[in-house]
Amino acid sequence: GTDTDVGKTVVTAALAACALDAGRRVAIYKPTQTGVAPGQAGDVQSIGDWLGNPPSLGLEEGVRLADPMAPVDAARHAGGARAAQALPVLGDHLRRVQELALENDVVIVEGAGGILVSLTLAGDTIVDVAGALGARLVVVTRPDLGTLNHTALTLEAALARGFADGVLVLGSFPNEPTALHEINRRNLCALAE
Repeated sequence: GTDTDVGKTVVTAALAACALDAGRRVAIYKPTQTGVAPGQAGDVQSIGDWLGNPPSLGLEEGVRLADPMAPVDAARHAGGARAAQALPVLGDHLRRVQELALENDVVIVEGAGGILVSLTLAGDTIVDVAGALGARLVVVTRPDLGTLNHTALTLEAALARGFADGVLVLGSFPNEPTALHEINRRNLCALAE
């Protein structure tokens, strides 16, 4: 995503639904879920509910942190340096995705916040996860004021890290778009070319 609350979870659900409809076994992995207390449904559980929790859909979180913050900050806030040290490292996330890939036809990894938000204490991001796995990026953006800059910066960062091919999805598009939303949609289409 270019930011938080841009529609990453809805897009993840849509991608999973397409793969499930094609008869594939699908796993969704969220390396870090923040802003959700123990016992509450997180993003992957919401996706499962939306899709009817079919047996061919696996749902998993790497780590859950209650504070609605960037993952490393949420870990530090919850329990100081010791809690941050307990965060999974890049290799943990890669191993889990590779294990899921052995059991499923499709594995979708949903990030937290923007593509450069640190998931690990070492500063590894969702782009690092995707790069290490040889995965394709699907970047989700929003239609509102400020999106052109956020999206251009996100695409530039992805390109600088070797992602020349990917998908840009406009999430959270309103049912009754304003002139700004329509203009931004046209500008985002041009940016994606």
